[in-house]
Amino acid sequence: MILDASSTDEPSIGAGAEPSPVAHAVATAESVLGQRFGSAIPLAEPEDLAGSGPAAVVRARVASSAFSLPRTLVVKHYPGGNDSFAREAASYQLFTALPTEDRVCPELLAHDGDKRVLVIEDLGRAPTLEDKLRGSDSRAAETALLSWARSLGRIHASTASREADFHALLRRLSGKPGGDGEAGYLDGEELVPLAAVAELPALLHDSFGVTTPDAVLDAVERAADNARSVSYRAFSPVDLWPDNNLITGAGVRFLDFEHGRMRNALADVAHLRVPFASSPQPLALPAGMSEAMIAAWRAEVVELWPALADDDLLSAYTLGAQLVLVWLSTWRELPRLPVKKAGPTSRAAALVTWWRDLATRAEQGGDTGVAEHAAHVASALDARFGPDLDLALYPAFR
Repeated sequence: MILDASSTDEPSIGAGAEPSPVAHAVATAESVLGQRFGSAIPLAEPEDLAGSGPAAVVRARVASSAFSLPRTLVVKHYPGGNDSFAREAASYQLFTALPTEDRVCPELLAHDGDKRVLVIEDLGRAPTLEDKLRGSDSRAAETALLSWARSLGRIHASTASREADFHALLRRLSGKPGGDGEAGYLDGEELVPLAAVAELPALLHDSFGVTTPDAVLDAVERAADNARSVSYRAFSPVDLWPDNNLITGAGVRFLDFEHGRMRNALADVAHLRVPFASSPQPLALPAGMSEAMIAAWRAEVVELWPALADDDLLSAYTLGAQLVLVWLSTWRELPRLPVKKAGPTSRAAALVTWWRDLATRAEQGGDTGVAEHAAHVASALDARFGPDLDLALYPAFR
């Protein structure tokens, strides 16, 4: 979620025949809060936070209340016919039910499935992880990244045994039947990495003349199977973008759960190796940062999953997850790349860097087949879009 704190306040509610999305969100929130607390709770000074997703996102001040509420609240109001509301509401309910020390997101204060509105705690104007990475303080950025990795581990550790709870909440909010309804939805999502595995070899061959050996394809298929396995399953925010996290005095707080789901936690760990690969403008981190982040994540989950204390096992799992993420990112991005030379902040530079890093990691892990193929793909991409492409570091580390 992209928060624009510079937005101007919304005119008073009810000024026109057709209320704006902000005015409608505030009026709906007032109605839901009144039902939740049994007394009117008027909201004032609405501020459009310009969320990047489908919801209208508004900060509003609690004008008066007999209850102990934060001074300001955040309202998320969703249009009809969108499954994002159910996923976000189920996610916030799941975390709000946890002990306070395990909660790494704002508290859910009220919601209504019919009105498709969430009212959550406002964490204020704290900087995002994106702000830290694009700032000028490398030490602050490093501290924020390690805190982010630890918080991601806490999410996994605190939700690993709650998959049934999450699915029950999701069914209740989405109106889908139990069992087949949820399974079908998840199966549909799982088809995306399968499509990448099946289609990328032809795309690489047609674009660059690079052939994918059978041994490499087998390795990717095994890694994709591991990603769909029942092992190491926990809640994932899915959208692991640096602007979806606030750096607060109590640590990193995750914000958007519009695609939240239960999946293999190592799919998230891949984003520590391929930092923020799915975000709109990913840049690079300095050498050694990924390893430090993985260590911080492991410290939070190793009591739950003691097998991950084995360095070789964790490295093998992480390499497989990295392999799948790089393939998926290339399958998605390559057809969209403009046919021209690219700079160090481009998606082409990101792909070159990610394939080159995959080659290095695979060589270190003893998988020479994957290493050689990854190196060939990196060279082909660089020859097309470079030469000598290397993804730029986030500004804090330049």
